[in-house]
Amino acid sequence: MEVPILLPKVFNHPFTYIHNSKKIKNLNQGDIVIVPFGKKKEIGVVWDKVKQTEKNIKLKQVEEKFYNISLNKKIIQFINWFSSYNLVPKGMILKMCLGNLKNFDENEKKKIHKKSIAIKTEYILNTEQKIALNSLIRSGNKFNVSVLQGITGSGKTMVYFERIRRLVKENKQALILIPEIFLTTQFKNRFKLFFGYEPAIWHSKISINKKKDIWLSVAKNKIKIVLGARSSLFLPFKNLGLIIVDEEHDSSYKQEESVIYNARDMAISRASIENIPIHLITSVPSLETYNNIKIQKYQKIELKKRFKNYPLPKTKIINLNLENLNKKSVSDEAIKIVEMYLKKKNQILFFLNRRGYAPFLICKKCGYRHLCPNCSIYLTYHKILNKIICHHCGYQSNTKRRCKNKNLLCDFSLYGPGVEKVFEELKSIFPKKIIKIFSSDYLNKKKQSENLINLVSEEKIDILVGTQMISKGFNFPKLNCIVVVDADFTGKGYDLRTTEKNIQLYNQLSGRAGRFSKDSIIIYQTINPNNEVLKNVIENKLENFFINELKIRKLNNLPPYSRLISLIISSSSKENSYQGALEIKKKIGQLNSVQILGPVDSPIFKKKKLYRTRLLIRSNSAKMCQKPLAKVLEKLKISSKIKLTVDVDPINFT
Repeated sequence: MEVPILLPKVFNHPFTYIHNSKKIKNLNQGDIVIVPFGKKKEIGVVWDKVKQTEKNIKLKQVEEKFYNISLNKKIIQFINWFSSYNLVPKGMILKMCLGNLKNFDENEKKKIHKKSIAIKTEYILNTEQKIALNSLIRSGNKFNVSVLQGITGSGKTMVYFERIRRLVKENKQALILIPEIFLTTQFKNRFKLFFGYEPAIWHSKISINKKKDIWLSVAKNKIKIVLGARSSLFLPFKNLGLIIVDEEHDSSYKQEESVIYNARDMAISRASIENIPIHLITSVPSLETYNNIKIQKYQKIELKKRFKNYPLPKTKIINLNLENLNKKSVSDEAIKIVEMYLKKKNQILFFLNRRGYAPFLICKKCGYRHLCPNCSIYLTYHKILNKIICHHCGYQSNTKRRCKNKNLLCDFSLYGPGVEKVFEELKSIFPKKIIKIFSSDYLNKKKQSENLINLVSEEKIDILVGTQMISKGFNFPKLNCIVVVDADFTGKGYDLRTTEKNIQLYNQLSGRAGRFSKDSIIIYQTINPNNEVLKNVIENKLENFFINELKIRKLNNLPPYSRLISLIISSSSKENSYQGALEIKKKIGQLNSVQILGPVDSPIFKKKKLYRTRLLIRSNSAKMCQKPLAKVLEKLKISSKIKLTVDVDPINFT
């Protein structure tokens, strides 16, 4: 019998093998097997129907079959669809699905996850939450997209927890997607309080052995609920009944490296293929989600009140044009307000979305600025490490350099504050207070993250200095005062959605304060007090923003009124990168009903030692151009000197 086997490698098609029915019985689509490939043995999956072997055909044989596990038809369908939509070889997606299953020993039964699913606790929803829950339940158990939108602190999590609890009683599985892995610690604790047991957690930092355990238990329906980052979307659920996408607006759902995809959008696609409901959870939806609600493609369910009716924090705008900062980052007015809240035993957050001590250094004598040798960006100074670091490739160096003037060492001045500088200032202002930095540079290990979160929750920290990561999903009961150090900088970048992201960020930040207090405040320091983004957030006129933004998008033929596909051509030679882009543009110019823009240098035109040139394909929103584009790309004879990366629905243009 001929058996089409897809291998977890950079292939978009299965390879044909034969199998001996005496050695292996009943090979079917989805079966996981071991086959020879080159000089090695590889794991693979039976991808299509097995058919009768043609006479005199010489093929390699399937050597082994995993009898206790297989992939169902729906996940195979999902992988096929994912591949065609994102223009990624099927084998690469299969690799994401199978993970490290190759080294699994079927006899290692003791490792298989066996967790009790007993429901132990009861949580009483308020009236508004009950109405929202009933709306989600009435949406049914077949495919539909519901958006649970609620102000921060309204108890959205408890609503969908209860939805999941009832679903699990029906022997179904649920997947909860979260945007960042560092959120799992606090989320896990809330989950345990509600359900009485811990969820299975899936992300890149989980050990290989643990992943094998979870993978197998999910495939056998022994694990009912998975809490995971983007990659959990590819787990082989046996009886998936519901997908939750928490903080659906978060840009972290977009994977920018290796296999490029938007996990939120792919989650919707998987729910459609599985024919199950999906709930998008947010306080301020993404523009795409807002538009889908508007055209009635998605159902909207709203929570308008905070749990126990705690008010949203007061707002205060400090005009930095009227302040004499004298090289300080924090105004005297902000400090006075902070002091008042510290006296009341409240916790304080100083927010600045800049890592390190200073964004760049400039020599006073020759004007030199440290540029990354691998990327076309300036290096960030980290005082604690006394190093300059590239946040794109990880390059590090000391600051010493021979100056062009007088042949002495450069005398560097620091420009722009980072979280380390704000931290240093606050240490001098509040020497008796316990102050910590909440940033990825300091929380790069699981234990570090857990320890800091626990210290904040236990009220053992007075002041936090944090970057954007602290705005997402954390619940600190005593945090009642937030200072946005630089409201003019926040969220800038090469992104169509900069304004949208600022709206969402400010909203998320305001929601971190006053969850259990009637007296809370968020302070915005700005040189532009008439900033429309701030006004919309403060006056709660988010609808105005969405209406105006959609008008601008429509006028300029931007998503959601068009579809974009970005082609990134990279090479160790700038000339090869540009010439390669020109050749590719010439080849894809034959596509009908699309506009091809470029080639242009990427804003960060050199990254990790590679020069980068971009093409942008724009098509009508109702028309998917992936299939004709894929046919053209398949025929392309791309030089080995260049690399082509495809980004469907790009959100970042760096």
